[in-house]
Amino acid sequence: MNGQNRSDIQIGDEVAIVLKQDQRTGKLTEGVVQNILTKSAFHPHGIKVRLESGAVGRVKKIK
Repeated sequence: MNGQNRSDIQIGDEVAIVLKQDQRTGKLTEGVVQNILTKSAFHPHGIKVRLESGAVGRVKKIK
């Protein structure tokens, strides 16, 4: 799953996100979802989440 559908992501899921400052390089940050920030059901660049570490970014991979 690529993280574009909100219904695929649950709080507590392990995911890989791309942070705003890493969008050019595509560097991924891994962690556990604390909050889902995107309200719409679909986003072409990935659903925005906050990880338990406090990092905010768009989901690229769901583990």
